[in-house]
Amino acid sequence: MESTTIEKKTTTNGFAISQYHDVKPIYKKLDKLVSLPLQHIQPDKLAKYLDYYHHQCKQSKKIYEEATKYIPGGVQHNLAFNYPFPLAFNKAEGAYLYDVDGNKYIDFLQAGGPTILGSNYPKVREKCFELLNECGPSTGLLHEYELKIAKLISENIPSVEQFRMLGSGTEGVLGAIRLARIKTGKSKIIKIGGAYHGWSDQMVYDLRIPGTKFFDAKGIPFMMHWHTQAVPPNDIEALENTMKWNRLRGGTAAVIVEPMGPESGTYPVYQQYCADIRALCDKYEALLIFDEVVTAFRIGVSGAQGYFNVKPDLTIFGKIIAGGYPGAGGIGGRADLMDGLAAGLQGGKKVKVGGTLAANPLSCCAGYYTIKEIIETQACEKAGLAGDRLTRGLNQLIDKYELPFVAYNQGSICHLETAGTLFEKIELLKITSILKRINERKKLMEEYGAAYMAEGIVTLAGSRLYTSLADTDEVIDDALERFERVFKNVEKRG
Repeated sequence: MESTTIEKKTTTNGFAISQYHDVKPIYKKLDKLVSLPLQHIQPDKLAKYLDYYHHQCKQSKKIYEEATKYIPGGVQHNLAFNYPFPLAFNKAEGAYLYDVDGNKYIDFLQAGGPTILGSNYPKVREKCFELLNECGPSTGLLHEYELKIAKLISENIPSVEQFRMLGSGTEGVLGAIRLARIKTGKSKIIKIGGAYHGWSDQMVYDLRIPGTKFFDAKGIPFMMHWHTQAVPPNDIEALENTMKWNRLRGGTAAVIVEPMGPESGTYPVYQQYCADIRALCDKYEALLIFDEVVTAFRIGVSGAQGYFNVKPDLTIFGKIIAGGYPGAGGIGGRADLMDGLAAGLQGGKKVKVGGTLAANPLSCCAGYYTIKEIIETQACEKAGLAGDRLTRGLNQLIDKYELPFVAYNQGSICHLETAGTLFEKIELLKITSILKRINERKKLMEEYGAAYMAEGIVTLAGSRLYTSLADTDEVIDDALERFERVFKNVEKRG
């Protein structure tokens, strides 16, 4: 692809999003993609891509095959389930990853989103080394970095008066739901269909694809979802109707929302959506919980809530608040709500949260210096411009090769839909055939993910890409040349 390198300037609004997208044309294109036959890579070209793994990734294959004897599925992390087999990586640096066979890749996974500064950021690493030399990763006791990170988050996220660090976003959601119930005296929790809020029993409901309800809730008693409800994204009328009905059956304790849209913005929402939900929560005296696991310190230093100028009552944190180091999770919110979290052996009306390694010195230190560097380097804005450049280039390629693919982004959160796996409409009377189509689309998505990887691009499941401060114009233009080599090998149908 022809290079169009321009000087990288930061946005002027302090956020990763330079211009908010219009969701209607995005959904129109997605509907068209799903209506067409599957757009496969030409069989001979796909075979060459798969040959790459067997000839260039032999050590990865050996590690994976032995791992299947000791690890269920052969990997410990869901993002590592790659086709035809997971690659083993042993080096991360800025915009790049390196596998155990010495192959180099452009890293658009960025550990699933937390490393907005780029992987293995030197200044944060140096501070962590200093801490490890002084006290080690954990003491089980109070450390000054607990205060430092809580204060820094509170100073930058408008709605957060107090912050409690935990081990993961899943734990943060668990605690926030309990808080909402004791503070409101109500029972029902409403989520937006398709959103992922961790894997606790109550939240494994209507995951990934709106309308699937209990489909993924294996091993979870049916009654665990008695107070969990889901409404379709962008349907504010459906949300209000549910909240009305809830007044007759225990009331709505909280509405929990990914502010950029379910599944990290895969289902984009109209710009006033969060403000409309805030108004309904006020009307029906429910708490508003923002799940900012992905968006906090990625959309902007003040999070997606700062971008939309909407104050939630509680905020869930994860990923970036430990800068890619372990132990990234937490809850923040109003002091009169946060005082309902138990700390140690306290009685009264307190909800139980905990974790032996929660808020360990290493996680707090990494998070504190990561956030400071994000602020000082304007990482959100610069990563957002990289996302704009990547998305703009992908759309140029889509037009050039007359493909029905859809590319859109929320700043540094980029989406590339080639299969439309999550956009099949769920109809219970046709569920068998629909699930079959979803499975076919999932396999197609895996084929594209394999092709991208063979071209030296690491993505999240072949359909999501996170950009970082490390993604210069040259990195993005190099990536677009690699994407073009895949796109020109598509066997167009329909």
